[in-house]
This record gives sequence, C-alpha cells and structure tokens, in this order.
Amino acid sequence: MLYLNKYFKPLFYLLSLLIISCASKKDILYFQDIENVDINEGGSQNIVRIKPNDQLSIIVSSADRKSAVPFNLPAIADLNSDITLVNAQQRLQTYLVDNKGNIDFPVLGRLKLSEKTTEEAILFIKEGLKKYLNEPIVNLRINNFKVSVLGEVRNPGVISVADQRITILEALSNAGDMTVFGKRKDVMVIREDVSGKKYFKVDFTSSEFIKSPYYYLQQNDVVIVSPNKTQVQSSAFGRNTSALVSIAGVLISVITLLTR
Repeated sequence: MLYLNKYFKPLFYLLSLLIISCASKKDILYFQDIENVDINEGGSQNIVRIKPNDQLSIIVSSADRKSAVPFNLPAIADLNSDITLVNAQQRLQTYLVDNKGNIDFPVLGRLKLSEKTTEEAILFIKEGLKKYLNEPIVNLRINNFKVSVLGEVRNPGVISVADQRITILEALSNAGDMTVFGKRKDVMVIREDVSGKKYFKVDFTSSEFIKSPYYYLQQNDVVIVSPNKTQVQSSAFGRNTSALVSIAGVLISVITLLTR
C-alpha cells in the first residue's frame, strides 16, 4: 500500500491542479433578493449631463426656414467616403465642448453648456434665440455617447449609444454578458465629471444597485468585470493544461507498468 501511495500521491496533486471547483449559485445568479426588494422605491433616473469634450449636434429650425439658417453650422462633405467630392455625402458639423464647458454658437456667441442636461441646454439656447426667431425649435444630441465594457465578459469593447440611454444591464448584454468566471459581487464602474474620476462597486447578486446613480450609465463610463478566485487561480496553469494532461497520462502509464 505504501508502495502505491509513493506513486499515486504526486499524481493526485498534479490532477488536482486541473480541477476547477464548481461555482456556487450564490456566486452566479443575478438579483437573488429581488422578491424582497421594492425596486421602484427611490429608483435612479436617467440624467445625462453635457461634459467637456462632448460632441454636440444642434439643429435650429423655425416656421420661417430662412431665418433659422444663420443659427446652423453649414454641412460639409464627408471626405471619408470613397465617392467623388462632387457627389460626396453631406454631414452636419458638430460643436465640441471645450475644457471649460463652452461652445461657440452662431450669432449667440459663447454658451456654457457643461453640467446642463440636454433638456436644460435646449431651453437655454431657445431663450437666446427668442430675440431673433419666432417659436424656435432646437434639437440637441450628444454624438459621442459611448461606454466601455472590459474584463470577464464574452465580447469586451466600446458600445455606441444612439438614444443616450443605456443601463449597466444593457451594456453587459451588448458585451455578451459576464462569463461564469466574472465576479458578480465586484463589478466596477468608473465615471468622470467636473469634480474628477469616481468609481463605484456594483453587486449584481443584490437588487439594491438598481436604485443607485450607476444603474443608468453616462457617456464615457467604463464597466470592469473582475475575475473570480477560480479564474485567477486557473490562470496560473491554464496555459500549460495540455502539457499537464500529457504528463499525467505518462505517469498513469508508468504507474500501471510498475504495479503489474
């Protein structure tokens, strides 16, 4: 018996490295307490504020179309197109919010839009236009609204958001969801505003985060899914798994011959 243990003990330790323990349901399931939490009470709101370096599309219109022309940037040819310049597609120019939160607007001059919501910015511009236009209409959109999802997800990358509304759940869904190795209790959201960079830890096993200000993402938010303990440990030998399996096979063959 001692003779056999001499050979099987090293093999046992070797094979142990290849075994990844099964994850508990508590580490995998989302919203485990949702039946006990009122997610509508004190829920978060989708409040998007304009920030420095945002690219804004602002279109002014009025009942008198000609009178609104001076308040719009001229369209320019899309030089990225493969077609000739004569037939090039036209695209609207955008306003770049500078580091102080201002844009230079036709006729009205420099306007500070930083930290205003899109609705507040529209009302602010309308007030300035009332001196020149009768019942002006302003359409404003943040063109560079995007979020990034990194870490233990199936398809990490940058997600462009057309309608300026995306929840962290939708972002993860667009990234293919977390892998089984994603640490659901420790998902980080990094956000930058005028006061600097901030971060927040999200626990997806609890429903409470739905009420947090990070449930709705803002432009340029970064979501990072950390690997769980199993993935961290397996990464130490994951690249050598095939080699270890081969070694284990050889050892089994040797022990079989020695014990005959």
